[in-house]
Amino acid sequence: MTRRRKIVLLTTTIACAGLALGAARARDVPKVATGFVADILCSETFVSGLDPFRNFTETNDAMPGTGLITWAMDFRVDRARKDVTVTLFGIGRSHAVYREGLGCTLEHGTGLTDVAPPPDERQPALLPEIAGPALVPPQSEGLAVALDRAFTEPAQPPYRRTRAVVVMKAGRIIAERYTDGIGPETPLLSFSMTKSVISALTGILVRQGKLKLDGPGPVAAWKNPNDPRHAITVDQLLRHTAGLALGSSLQASLGSAFEPVNRMKFVENDMATYAASMPLATAPGTAWNYHDGNMLILSHLIRNAAGGNPADALRFARRELFAPLGMRHVTLQLDGSGTIEGSSEMLASARDWARFGQLYLNDGVAGGKRILPEGWVNYSATATPGGWVGIGAGFWTNQGESFGANFRVEHGWPRDAFFAKGTIGQYTIVIPSEKLVIVRMGRSPNWPPEADGVFDLVRDVVTATRTTSSPSPRLRREGWGEGESPQGR
Repeated sequence: MTRRRKIVLLTTTIACAGLALGAARARDVPKVATGFVADILCSETFVSGLDPFRNFTETNDAMPGTGLITWAMDFRVDRARKDVTVTLFGIGRSHAVYREGLGCTLEHGTGLTDVAPPPDERQPALLPEIAGPALVPPQSEGLAVALDRAFTEPAQPPYRRTRAVVVMKAGRIIAERYTDGIGPETPLLSFSMTKSVISALTGILVRQGKLKLDGPGPVAAWKNPNDPRHAITVDQLLRHTAGLALGSSLQASLGSAFEPVNRMKFVENDMATYAASMPLATAPGTAWNYHDGNMLILSHLIRNAAGGNPADALRFARRELFAPLGMRHVTLQLDGSGTIEGSSEMLASARDWARFGQLYLNDGVAGGKRILPEGWVNYSATATPGGWVGIGAGFWTNQGESFGANFRVEHGWPRDAFFAKGTIGQYTIVIPSEKLVIVRMGRSPNWPPEADGVFDLVRDVVTATRTTSSPSPRLRREGWGEGESPQGR
């Protein structure tokens, strides 16, 4: 296809969208598309240290339909200025800027010039070490097979592109593997797994008495008792039943660029204010609709409760959650107003996510100290009525009889499993009955469900860790005996 014909195709695609959805929403598409790419390339170039060209290809391959417009994109990575600019034939331009300790932020004419990351207070970890500094090889043949399968690409697309797998049993890593260029300390963009961290921070504020689950949420735009949004609760925001008219965040595809929630994420400077300004699509508490606006509003409530400034919110997250768990490679990125972008903008290493999962395996306790309120873990994993994918309060869950929960159980997941989930292949899976935490990160399509290989990974790991066997021949050659591990010596 010639360049001219491609331009005609691109213009026609956007024009048709304008007819179907309205000119205003179609006009956002180039900005949404370039903003999504600029944000990812900036974050994983300057925070993760990944190759931007490979990252661009792998991310777009994982998102159906994006090839209709990504061929028209140009991106420039300026390593001296530490910024990324993405353009789309002059009808869209996005600019993401990296700041030390803060990660990347999309700029819309204003910058975070007055925000500084909080100093590292060298707070000791309460959670025991989960591994030594060396990479932990699979400690049984079954685990080796599980990791081999997780990292083996199918002969035909869709490809898995697994980046990291960490398996932890009873608080210790028993297997981990990473793709080239990534290791135990590499922070990776976690997408919507960030929502589970926002849920945890909300729980800490509930424990401290600074937020309440029930009763009207303290959102300034809804303070008028006559405003129908006044009835929205923190619980409804966590469970995506608040009813705000922002569209859906379930799909990662070209079509999702038309959703108003993505105008919030890639066009608006103050995401939480935009989300809170939306009218209701349904009465609060009556219908389930997963979208990122709920978590942006919660992020702003966390900022207010922590002191009101961006640095206060970052310090709170580090002091109350990350430091006690020993999560040492975390970057919480901000929107243009300085609020944590709590829907999808946290970077952390796979080992950090294993530590986070262990907190939930430990019922919210680390080193004898209660981090989350008593009962919060069960609350988080309790199914939300109407959530057909199987989702609780900030976590996805196999509890209940939803389509998603039953589908996963039919494919070998234990019924008590619950998990943090990010688009295109990010998982932190907690299985209390097996004392397991399984972390998987990559760049895989969301559909079909088996494309990322996680069904196989969970089945393989559960089977391998239930089987009592002698160490693998390689471990025996290295001198490790039954029940021993390299990091334990």
